[in-house]
Order: sequence, then C-alpha cells, then structure tokens
Amino acid sequence: MEKNKKCAIIAGAGPAGLTAAYEFLRNNDVHPIVFESTNEIGGISKTVCYKGNRMDIGGHRFFSKNERVKLFWDEIMPLQGKPSQDDILLQNNTKELSQHGPDPEVENRVMLIRERISRIFYLRHFFDYPISLKLSTFTGMGLYRTINAGLGYCRSLISKREENSLEDFYINRFGKPLYKMFFEDYTEKVWGVHPSHLGADWGAQRVKGLSVFAILKDVLTKNLGNKKDSSQVETSLIEQFIYPKLGPGQLWETVAEDIQKKGGDLYLESDVKKIKIENNRVKSVVISTSEGDKEYECDYFLSSMPIKDLIPALEGIEVPDEIMKISSELPYRDFITVGLLINKMKIDNSTKIKTYKNRIPDTWIYIQERDVKIGRLQVFNNWSPYLVNDYENTVWLGLEYFCTEGDEMWETDEAIFRKNAIEELERIGMIDSSDVLDSVHVKIKKAYPGYYGAYYELDKIIEFLNNIENLYCIGRNGQHRYNNMDHSMLTAMMAVDNIEGGVDNRMEIWSVNTENEYHESEKYSKK
Repeated sequence: MEKNKKCAIIAGAGPAGLTAAYEFLRNNDVHPIVFESTNEIGGISKTVCYKGNRMDIGGHRFFSKNERVKLFWDEIMPLQGKPSQDDILLQNNTKELSQHGPDPEVENRVMLIRERISRIFYLRHFFDYPISLKLSTFTGMGLYRTINAGLGYCRSLISKREENSLEDFYINRFGKPLYKMFFEDYTEKVWGVHPSHLGADWGAQRVKGLSVFAILKDVLTKNLGNKKDSSQVETSLIEQFIYPKLGPGQLWETVAEDIQKKGGDLYLESDVKKIKIENNRVKSVVISTSEGDKEYECDYFLSSMPIKDLIPALEGIEVPDEIMKISSELPYRDFITVGLLINKMKIDNSTKIKTYKNRIPDTWIYIQERDVKIGRLQVFNNWSPYLVNDYENTVWLGLEYFCTEGDEMWETDEAIFRKNAIEELERIGMIDSSDVLDSVHVKIKKAYPGYYGAYYELDKIIEFLNNIENLYCIGRNGQHRYNNMDHSMLTAMMAVDNIEGGVDNRMEIWSVNTENEYHESEKYSKK
C-alpha cells in the first residue's frame, strides 16, 4: 500500500463488499482491504461444493435492470463466445447429450444464458409461477376454486384494503382466494410469521408491479408478438437470465482474485471485533484472527456486516440504549439446504419443453403443500449442467428450509434432518427414497433480514449511523434490507461514487431498492 493513499476497510466478502473493493481499484485512489469472517467468498451468493457437485444457496438469477451492474458482470465473466454443439444442447436442455457430454475445451470463466422456469407445487399439481391464465391452471384448481378466485379478484378491484401488512398487499393484487392458495402458507414458511404481521413494504420491494393485471398484460404482449425491453419487464415475469457456468460463487471468487491481482487486500477468517470512533469518524478497526487481534487505521469504513453485529462493535461513541435495543432485536430468518443426489425423479416432464431424459425443466419449485416443511426445491441440473458431477446419470437437488437460529428445525441433528427431508419429498410424490445416492446438510445464518418486529424502527438506527461521517452501510445485511444481488452491488457502487466524488448523501444509498424506478437513475447508470 502506498503511504499517501487513503484506505477503505470493507467488512464482508459478499457481493457488496467485493464490488466496493473492485470499484475502488478502478481509479486506484483508495486502497481497499476486505475482511471476511468466514473462510469462504461470496456470502449467501457462494457456491458450496460437495463431492464434485455444486450447490447454489438460495438460487441466484443474474438479471438486473441496471446497466452498470450488467456491465460489471460482463466485465468479470462475459457471455460464452463460441460454444460447442454439445454445450449449446446443455444450455438449452432441448436435446439429449452426446455420448461425451460437454466440450472440455469450453472456457470456464463464462456466463451461460438460462431459461427461467419456476413452478408452484400445490394440491399435488404443478402451477406456473407467476400464476398464468392457462387451462392447466384452472383444471388444477378445480371449478369451485376457479370461480371463487375470479370472484375474489373482482372484489379486490372494487374494494381496496389499506395496505398495513403484506397480507393486504397480496389481497389487493390477487384477491383473497388466490392469496390464500398461493401466498399465505408459503410466506409463513419463509418468515415464520403470518403475512398479516409482515410489512407491506416487503411486497413492494420483492414483487413490486406483479399482479393479475400485470400477468394479463404480459400474456397479451406475447400473444401479439411484441417484445419488451428487459428493463421494462416485471422481475417476477422474466423468462431468461445469465448464470455463471460453475454457479454464483464462481463469479465472486473471480472478483476476489482480480482484486488481489490489482493490489487490493483480502483476508479470510478475519472478524471485525471493534470499530473505534473519534470525532464522529471511524478511526480504526480491530480484527480478530487466529493469530490474535490486529488493529488497522482507515479513512473509510464500508460495512456489509449485519447491523445487529455492527452496533455493539462501535467504541468511542455513545450508543443510546434505544439504538442498542433495536439493533439487538432486528429479526432474521436462517436457512438450511439439503443437497440430495438421486438417480432420477419420480415425476416426469409434463411441459412442452424438451429436456434430457424427459426430466422436469424447473430451476426451482415452490412447495405450497401444508403437510411438509420444505419451502422450495432447486434442480441444480437446470441452473447449469456443470453444477452436476454426472449430469447424464444423476439429478442434483437442493431442498430448502426456512428457520430461525436456535429453533427446533435449526437444532435438529443433521442425519435426522436429511432423513426427514428425503421422507418429505417422497411423501409428496417427487422421489423414491430408494433412488437417493447421497445427501448433505448446509446451514446459512442470517440469510434473510426480517420485515417485522424491530424492523419498523430501523429508521432510528439509520439516523444514528449517518452521524458517523465515514461509515457506509452496504448490501443485504449491511442495510437490513432484502436486496437482490444487483441491489447489493449498487449500494456498494454508490458508496464508492460518493467517497471518490466527495459527496455526503448516504440516504441515497439507503434508498436503493425502495423506489420502483431505482434503475432509471441516470446518475448511477454509468461510471
């Protein structure tokens, strides 16, 4: 590090932290040092490897309405240039693989174009997600539910609820019967809280313009043969996305390598223990390592660590009891994935999409059934064939469970949990347990910031933190906001812009993904 160069310490090597470090190195005026508490790169966007099979934790579609984010991805991992014929077949899953599988000469550092296929599994039937207006939807629902859903939607057009909860948000857009069928139980699985106790702003952030009207408009546009610009497509309705060949962690591992090649520093298993404040500025940060505590001075501190951990780490500044209490009570949902390697699935492909060995084409399936705890099922073969060690002969699944650290699900013995997960999938008719070859159990802490409880007092924490002049909160946990990956990246880009431009407007960073038109901002569309 050059003596006269300013230093930015960055807590966390997830998408936000790594994006910030990479952006600092463009102009090379600020030296970034990234500290990651674990021994892995990518945060929740990491790729977990198990016996040659790769798991995407939570599923990460690389899609954004922000041009700057898309340019960043393309800079790190461009779209595949000249794929072999076998590789094209793998990408599209339209024909059988050749005897030799994918071309071994195809470069690894590339993005694939993927088709987004997600469905809901409810009443032991598949329904399109988002809900489509196809005959199969109505036959799966049955005559009574179909009529009731139509009447409920009409009532929602005439009489709108005041949106005090997520339940109100969904009923206003879909009507009460559709809400109860396709949103109520699944939402409670995810959050452990009934939608009537969750904030409506979560719906505004995650599904924004999605409604029955939006679906009708989308169907009409397609039937007329009109193509929409991707920036105008409701995120939940996109049909195509890009994806790193070896999973999302591959991109962030590549970014980490590039940061170090460009002169930045990155340390794993280095936990931010204390943040020392002088005159309302972060003066230094104490890092806990296997070799003991080390103190680093800095000019800027960018935090993607959970706010619950950030506030207690502050020293040299009076933290009001109210702020400490709110931060300690901020809710999170944790996450367990069971990786399941099987010979085959019990269910065949009933869609018109041609697939290898007639396998189902879904990237993930939302499990709405009330008699099982599983919330979502990933089929890793369909995210990228390169995630699977033996694509031709095995199916690699991810069974996703939402829980809270310390609860019964979290504390269940791993072997028992895996056994229960297999039994659940067999109960709903998706697999035969005799076809299971192997399984693995993976826990993720603080996967989803919760929009209930102390969350409603987050504005007080934001006001307090904004008084620390050189502190920038970025990313999902850094802002306690359920950001997609591109939103987390954008908070980092804007923080770096503000630092390099001498701009002190951190509220603009906090506002990312709270406005529907965040992606239209000209100020942040280009560097």
